[in-house]
Amino acid sequence: MEYETILLDIKDDLAVVTLNRPDKMNAMTAQMRAEVTHAMKHAARHARAIVLTGSGGAFCSGQDLGDASSTGKIDLERTLRDEYDPMLETIYDCPVPTIAAVNGPAAGAGANLALSADVVIATESAYFLQAFARIGLLPDAGGTWFMPRQMGFAKAMGAALFADKISARQADDWGLIWEAVPDDSFDAHWRKRAAYLANGPTAGFGAIKKAIRGTYEKTLPQQLAIEAHLQGDCGRSRDFAEGVVAFMEKRPPKFEGR
Repeated sequence: MEYETILLDIKDDLAVVTLNRPDKMNAMTAQMRAEVTHAMKHAARHARAIVLTGSGGAFCSGQDLGDASSTGKIDLERTLRDEYDPMLETIYDCPVPTIAAVNGPAAGAGANLALSADVVIATESAYFLQAFARIGLLPDAGGTWFMPRQMGFAKAMGAALFADKISARQADDWGLIWEAVPDDSFDAHWRKRAAYLANGPTAGFGAIKKAIRGTYEKTLPQQLAIEAHLQGDCGRSRDFAEGVVAFMEKRPPKFEGR
């Protein structure tokens, strides 16, 4: 598939998906949502880690309100169900680790697009904005699900009602994201993090994702059972055997991703 609104680069087991409408602060259109969904599925089959980032000075400003398909008599329920939901679920359920490298403002659905990744790394000059209340809407694209789980009920409610900007440093302090990084070292930092994941024990990472993603819906006995089952699978992997041997030989492991 040839992409018009994004870029996809796959090298050394790492895929980088770049939102590429810099003149529009990478605002999302129906076409971009379809392309991101396709690129994520393709990358998951050909890479061991995926990074989602933006071109220019923004990560994503949310829905492009100037997009012909988003104005007039648009059916917001249908748009979310048929366009946003498949994209977000593809990222959230991706079998390999995902990083959102938030290189600038992440607003509206763009903020929640970032939160759908496993790990969010933001440059310190970035911010997150749940702008929906400013136009009479509620946070969508998973915002009402991600925010309470990641930074708590009180902060989530305030962010949704007041639509205040949350700086990357605040987001880090509140637990909304993994880390905020100085602007001058941001690119090198997220690439180092991504390379670590791309060269790591992919099956083990998948088990981590599965266990942690499902923990809110389970009792402690249920979670213990899941841990035991997944650990049994990991214990039969080539990467576990390599990890033990490397530990005993006091050398870095050479994981194969299986």
